[in-house]
Amino acid sequence: MMTAGSKGDAENNGASYQSPTVEKLTPISSSSTTPDNSIDAPSLPTLPFDLVTEILCWIPVKFLLQLCCVCKSWNYLISQDSKFQKKHFRLSTTLHDRLHLILTPVPYYFRKFILTDFLMSSLFNNNLSTITSRQIKYSVLSTRKLSFGGVSSCHGMFCFGIDELSALFFNPSIRKFKLLPPLENPPQNHYVQTNYTLMYHRFTNNYKIVAVSVASFAKSRQLNVHSHILGTNYWTRIQSVPFYCRVRVGISVNDDTIDWLVYDVDNCLWLILSLDLEKDSYRKLLHPLSNDKYESNMVFQELKGCLCIVSQRPSHSDVWIMKEYGNEQSWTKLFSVPNMTYLEFYAYGRILYVLEDDQVLMQFLTRKKSSLVIYDFRNDTFNIPKIQNINDDMVIPNIYVESLISPFSQY
Repeated sequence: MMTAGSKGDAENNGASYQSPTVEKLTPISSSSTTPDNSIDAPSLPTLPFDLVTEILCWIPVKFLLQLCCVCKSWNYLISQDSKFQKKHFRLSTTLHDRLHLILTPVPYYFRKFILTDFLMSSLFNNNLSTITSRQIKYSVLSTRKLSFGGVSSCHGMFCFGIDELSALFFNPSIRKFKLLPPLENPPQNHYVQTNYTLMYHRFTNNYKIVAVSVASFAKSRQLNVHSHILGTNYWTRIQSVPFYCRVRVGISVNDDTIDWLVYDVDNCLWLILSLDLEKDSYRKLLHPLSNDKYESNMVFQELKGCLCIVSQRPSHSDVWIMKEYGNEQSWTKLFSVPNMTYLEFYAYGRILYVLEDDQVLMQFLTRKKSSLVIYDFRNDTFNIPKIQNINDDMVIPNIYVESLISPFSQY
């Protein structure tokens, strides 16, 4: 079970300790007395602390958390040092054994998350012995029925929209989470839907959550935009969307902008709306299907560090990526996947991972549930992994890399 940490716990956990330049490990004796011949015992070798840091960077998060109790300097390094945490994450992105798949049921009616987590390598090796399940319990002030606000991830952390006012921010690797401060309702009104997007903001060297909320008015609907910086307890209002549209979950593929797939109601057109956080300005981007005014069977996501559109066709799905961000001429069809002959198959969802040996992990939808499938281009075969107690639910799959970054950190 995941439990919420606290800022106070972090501050009492060696945050003020200064990292030494040389590390010496002293064994813990089972007795408080010192043997008479201890004076003849050879002293333990010492290592430069920089070398200790390099070694610890190669250790998975699971074992690093256990090593926090070795000494104060290690505890500070692993749980408090943001430079070490970011360096560890950068290295983890290059190692296949640090890549995880997490499945989360859509919490429409229950105020809880039950997370199913396993290594990506075990999925492709057809060995799901590494599956772990855990539950997050939380409470919110809202008494309304939950309206799910999507899932957004960045640097191994996730932001789940719980309802139109509340979001949950957590890191599954270190099992810490926190509820973000609630959004304020507009005067004499209320939000009917909110989508949350998590991103790393390079100019503030911190993590930011951007919320787009639909405010329901008597004659029209207005889209309000707020941002929250990790470590603060408030939301900041930024420029609202300049036209009326329906918004799907947003993504961020760089450190400056957030993009949403939106439906421009006035022009009956699906397009990409891009928000530049530094200029506080919006621009519209066209995609490969922009000429199809009523084309709605699209999935908007990030893939290989690029904006990606998955387009549903009667016999197959096309996967497009924007190779050069912001350049509408750089849209390229990456590949096409034939539709499954599976009896209950309805459509493909997100493309989750592409292996170098021509295998792709995808989400597919039926009328009642969401499942995973691996398509092999070379053999033109489909493999549906059997994951106990999860394939019968509508789940949201996400890929993440192990991370030590805490929801309670302040950068």
